[in-house]
Amino acid sequence: MTKTDPYRPVDDTACQMARDLIENATFGALAVLRPDTTLPSVSRVALATDDRGRPVTLISTLADHTRALTTNPACALLIGEPGNTGDPLTHPRLTLHANAQFVAKGAEKHAALRARYLSLRPKAKLYADFTDFGFVTFTISDAILNGGFGKAWRLAPTDIWTDQRTT
Repeated sequence: MTKTDPYRPVDDTACQMARDLIENATFGALAVLRPDTTLPSVSRVALATDDRGRPVTLISTLADHTRALTTNPACALLIGEPGNTGDPLTHPRLTLHANAQFVAKGAEKHAALRARYLSLRPKAKLYADFTDFGFVTFTISDAILNGGFGKAWRLAPTDIWTDQRTT
């Protein structure tokens, strides 16, 4: 039996679809490994982007996923919303494999993230400055884009964010 590669060659359509999914995401599913059992756990988190188009979230230290990320920053984000009609599996979605970084309050980066996040998610002003809330950024190692049945791509960060390209 021959093994076939399910992924298409990366093209401009796939790269733009990934960027659009990230830019338009208001929430995502954050997958972490629970430190007490090493079992996976998934939480819904609010998302925005930083000034370079990378995903950012604002989470509480009281949340289980925060404790998990503190122990092991390896995680995944699933973004993409099913449409109002049709089979949900026909709508695009993007899995980002990443490492999470907590941004310390008072750090130079914090003020810029706070301003941008609140401009994109103004309702977060209600809790953004609570002492238990903090910003988390993600360093993406790779991504899997599913554009619907028979349309899948494996993407590198340089496919999504052209400012990371060396050429």
